[in-house]
Amino acid sequence: MNKNRLSSFIDIRNAFFSEVAIGILANTILLLFHAHNFLLEHRPKSTDLTMGHLALIHIVMLLTVAFMATDTFGSQKTWDDIQCKLVVHLYSSMRGLSICATCLLSVLRAITLSPRNSRLAKFKPHSSHHNLYCTLFLWVFNMFISGYFLVSTVATPSVTSAHLLRVTESCSLCPVIHFLRYVHFVLRTFQDVCLLGLMALSSGYMVTLLYRHKRQTQHLQSTKLSPKAPPEERATQTILLLMSFFVVMYFLDITVSWFSRKLWDIDSVHMCVQMLVGNGYASISPLVLISAEKQIIKVLKYIW
Repeated sequence: MNKNRLSSFIDIRNAFFSEVAIGILANTILLLFHAHNFLLEHRPKSTDLTMGHLALIHIVMLLTVAFMATDTFGSQKTWDDIQCKLVVHLYSSMRGLSICATCLLSVLRAITLSPRNSRLAKFKPHSSHHNLYCTLFLWVFNMFISGYFLVSTVATPSVTSAHLLRVTESCSLCPVIHFLRYVHFVLRTFQDVCLLGLMALSSGYMVTLLYRHKRQTQHLQSTKLSPKAPPEERATQTILLLMSFFVVMYFLDITVSWFSRKLWDIDSVHMCVQMLVGNGYASISPLVLISAEKQIIKVLKYIW
């Protein structure tokens, strides 16, 4: 590794671990806040469980990828087959659950915002129960889909092979029978397309409701009223910003992963870049959500 490449490697490594540290801290704050609201508040919000769940998923995801990064950046200890299979399976499951929880948050926000005479209004009283059942189903489903990596992940042999795709220094993906690859691809693609479609529909619905509300209240905008948006509107705008950021990072991650597969035998620098991009949403999304929570900001200001 030449001097310029070594410098780039160190810069990317430092940026990656900074991203992970910020993400874990922000997600921990978000998890504690919504866990407190859900367990101790008399009337918790319908989104408290989902936001806490999303934060928990991202904490596990970032801890797992940090563990993988220690191997990518040249750990002295090599992993065996079982360690590789479990770590890659857990990371894949958390990535799948991240998009599921994000979609669920968008749908719940749309249900909460819907007017009383709409068809979505009938789901409001039961949203917490449906949310819990849906969360359990999503965990089982994503663990099942990611079971593919329990078969395809192996410890990287000492002899270089052109048929292996490196995940970390110790772990690689080996070719498996066509049927398993096909089933995994179909299930994962079906899940992602459905969830992205639901996000688009719920986000479009929320934008429409906000536009109608703005038009109906335009005649009330005067100097006597506060120009600030009401809390419900600010919360909805935050969710819409989160959805937009997720979509951008999702397709950016797909692009980087596609180039990585084209290169096939990628080095440590390319793996660092891929991990940096792939975990950007998990690290930045809690900051977006925290910015909309005045109670958290007040506590952080008091501590500071």
